[in-house]
Amino acid sequence: MPEMPAAVRGFGVTFATMFKKVVTEQYPEQADRFPPKPRFHGRHQLNRWPDGLEKCIGCELCAWACPADAILVEAADNTEGGRYSPGERYGRTYQINYLRCIFCGLCIEACPTRALTMTNEFELADDNRADLIYEKSDLLAPLLPGMIAPPHEMVPGTTDRDYYAGEVTGAVPEQEPAGDEALLGITKGESA
Repeated sequence: MPEMPAAVRGFGVTFATMFKKVVTEQYPEQADRFPPKPRFHGRHQLNRWPDGLEKCIGCELCAWACPADAILVEAADNTEGGRYSPGERYGRTYQINYLRCIFCGLCIEACPTRALTMTNEFELADDNRADLIYEKSDLLAPLLPGMIAPPHEMVPGTTDRDYYAGEVTGAVPEQEPAGDEALLGITKGESA
């Protein structure tokens, strides 16, 4: 029996699939049936130490590792009255441009303090281009119970090495701001 030409066989496959039932995923109506996988690379998050200080030390390694040039970091020095991270510096300005980000995860691998991680959040669509440039306030992890909103001092008697070794497990009363800041409720993450 002679073999059919390749073009005829290809059209046969196409013709056979024309009459099969089409399976359509109903999204977002049935989004709970299709959760993202645990290792999915979604929206970025800037993490905090257990006492509320930011993990980002403003080293800019994430920005240097980004092949799409989507990250902007500007560092500033911590001061006695304004400590945002355990190190000498902190990330004063932190932006990720999701119009450019390719979600490769190289920024996470470059971070020496594990300040930057990726969540499973994947619904980042917007109708305004400016809203897809996430600022530091959009990326920071929320304050959990027991955390104090920065700026505040480190846990008394500790150094930045104690934070990096995981020896700080939460905030202590000595870190609470005194005076007008406490009266205004700034420690609870509220704006004055």
